[in-house]
Amino acid sequence: MSKHITDESVQELATRVGAAAQRMRHRVVAAESCTGGWISKALTDIAGSSAWFECGIAAYSYEAKQALLGVQPATLEAHGAVSRETAIEMVSGALVHSGASLAVAVTGIAGPSGGTEEKPVGTVWIAWKKRGGYPTAVVFHFDGDREQVRRQTVEAALHGLLELAA
Repeated sequence: MSKHITDESVQELATRVGAAAQRMRHRVVAAESCTGGWISKALTDIAGSSAWFECGIAAYSYEAKQALLGVQPATLEAHGAVSRETAIEMVSGALVHSGASLAVAVTGIAGPSGGTEEKPVGTVWIAWKKRGGYPTAVVFHFDGDREQVRRQTVEAALHGLLELAA
């Protein structure tokens, strides 16, 4: 997952996610922190995405995560924004606050600053959930500069959506 990703591979993945979502009659929501809307952009770059893309929520601050996605203040205080717990509350909140049936949420440290020994730059939590199901959350440790970390996050998020949509 630490290789450099091209725009074409992101576009190809987004196209495949869209085809699978449409085939299975899913609608998709993306809750994004460190990617700032890049997943939503990749999905809506696909012609016809209005048939299967519900919305994107770029919630960068603690306040936005709480107001737009229902992340609990106690979760942020105890675990921080970049945590399994926050990613799970983000993905669950995205489904609660939308009409979508598939959700992805990302929260991480893209850099170049902001990392700690416990959570270095490149640490990203991604969570996926199907309406009525249980969330899955995975931590990634991506290499590279800010752009590369964010691009790898988008690719991993789309891979997970593709698996979930099938």
